[in-house]
Amino acid sequence: MTQQTQPVLLSDYDYHLPDDLIARYPLNERTSSRLLHVSKNSCQDLRFTDLPNLLKSGDLLVLNDTKVIKARLHGQKQTGGAVEVLIERILPDEINNNLYKALCHVRSSRSPKVGQTLNLANNQMQATVIGRQDNLFILGFRSPILADLDNYGQMPIPPYFERKADETDDERYQTVFHNPTKSASVAAPTASLHFDDALLTQLRKKGVQIAFVTLHVGSGTFTPVKVDNLADHVMHAEYAHLPASTATLINNTKSAGGRIIAVGTTVTRTLETAHRHRIHGELVEFLGDTQIFIYPPYEFGVVDCLITNFHLPKSTLLMLVSAFAGTQTIQEAYNHAIKNKYRFFSYGDAMFLEKAQ
Repeated sequence: MTQQTQPVLLSDYDYHLPDDLIARYPLNERTSSRLLHVSKNSCQDLRFTDLPNLLKSGDLLVLNDTKVIKARLHGQKQTGGAVEVLIERILPDEINNNLYKALCHVRSSRSPKVGQTLNLANNQMQATVIGRQDNLFILGFRSPILADLDNYGQMPIPPYFERKADETDDERYQTVFHNPTKSASVAAPTASLHFDDALLTQLRKKGVQIAFVTLHVGSGTFTPVKVDNLADHVMHAEYAHLPASTATLINNTKSAGGRIIAVGTTVTRTLETAHRHRIHGELVEFLGDTQIFIYPPYEFGVVDCLITNFHLPKSTLLMLVSAFAGTQTIQEAYNHAIKNKYRFFSYGDAMFLEKAQ
């Protein structure tokens, strides 16, 4: 990573977005969104269905196959007060009394105390407060958590939607290629929401290879940066897995002169984390938590092009894309998108970014 010569400031990653450009609902068709092709010297207005024209035979498209869980629950404390629970991470170990543990955000007028029971989802689920871990609560549930969430939970759509999740979100806030065995994300890898099966088939027919990584997206993806100097920001941890098969495909693609196209910041963070653990200059399987914080200046080791959505002001995701394409280039692209009324954030339009040279 390039050494910092002067502080990188939070104020450099702020912008004003008109409220009516926030996409609070998905379009009827996944691929009907717009696509802004951004290079150092130009912004080209396209449709997402134009993506095959930007890729070449021999390129490798890398997708995140995580599945979003219905992680939001509403209910009451023993005292009767309203409570909202957002499951952040299901813990692997069981404790005594056959309780299943999870790290959770808990919102209520007063924080629940250790030992209190929370009655959730119209009393279909009960959780006991076991303790705290930083700003999260450790809750113990009486039955396997994932199955109950699937039956009683709500899709954890972003807070800026300013609405409750509905049946449409159950399908559309989920990628068409998610792996059912990898249920753990509390936010979608949103760049991937633009793909449908027909487009993926079209890309394969063109000779574009497709591979998968897994990063379980945490709610920290929506957490604003609160420090002025970005060097002082502590990144949230997320589970990431680069399979050996995908690592081999990336190595072979690079050797053959093909490009690595990362679909989303989650894929980018996974690949760049794995790059730090390469052996003899080659990527190998990576499995574990990542806290990588990518912001300018940063030298990318794996990713050649990036497909991504438009991100929140002052967010770590906006900083990542600025590191990739150049801060000034991203500022100009966002100004272009606002002027031309692109749709922003999770259900919004997409960008195809060329890496700054």
